[in-house]
Amino acid sequence: MADSLVIIPTYNERANIEKIIRKVLSLNPEFDILIIEDNSPDGTAAIVRGLIKEFPGRVFMEERKGKLGLGTAYIHGFKWALQRPYEFIYEMDADFSHNPDDLIRLRQAALEGADLVIGSRYITGVNVVNWPMSRVLMSYFASKYVRFITRMKVHDTTAGFKCYRRKVLETINLDAIKFTGYAFQIEMKYSAWKLGFKIVEIPIIFTDRTEGESKMSRGIFKEAALGVISLRFKKIRPRKALSS
Repeated sequence: MADSLVIIPTYNERANIEKIIRKVLSLNPEFDILIIEDNSPDGTAAIVRGLIKEFPGRVFMEERKGKLGLGTAYIHGFKWALQRPYEFIYEMDADFSHNPDDLIRLRQAALEGADLVIGSRYITGVNVVNWPMSRVLMSYFASKYVRFITRMKVHDTTAGFKCYRRKVLETINLDAIKFTGYAFQIEMKYSAWKLGFKIVEIPIIFTDRTEGESKMSRGIFKEAALGVISLRFKKIRPRKALSS
């Protein structure tokens, strides 16, 4: 078993899923993969089952009954990972918007002392390919807004390409995470920051999907923008403190 697990939520990712899995499995050092599959009608799960047989002990899948939200998919994956001896646990999209080669860079930053490593689109300017300018501006200023409201020292607050050290996910009270959409990404970063973990951003180039259908919408950004106001006043307590 590798020390790293990449969690990839899927819904209708037939066009991408085999390619992304094979690419991640080709990396050195090794990364295991957990697919959180939300009952895709396009046959995504069948492709993953075939790869599980081809790569036993490297590829895993948890199947859910339907689309239950990005946040709940990752929480499900985090809990699954914590039942196993993984030290580094990653979030990554299935559509190659996140370059799998950058997993190695995220891992290295964690080895060098970061508790949460963020693949950041905005730490060195704006590094986004294939997005219309309106969407770039919406995303960029949403992150600026989140920084202003929360005072969190993170440039890409909505980023979904991340590496957690195990101890971060063991400490965050995952059952208290409120948001299920993209505001989930902000809430997890905010929780790690409030709990005193070291957060490091490394620059990546984000490339919008070329195959499959985007799941981003203005409603997602609206949820994130409104959600941070409640986050600003939320008391973040470590999970261990709740059981004492």
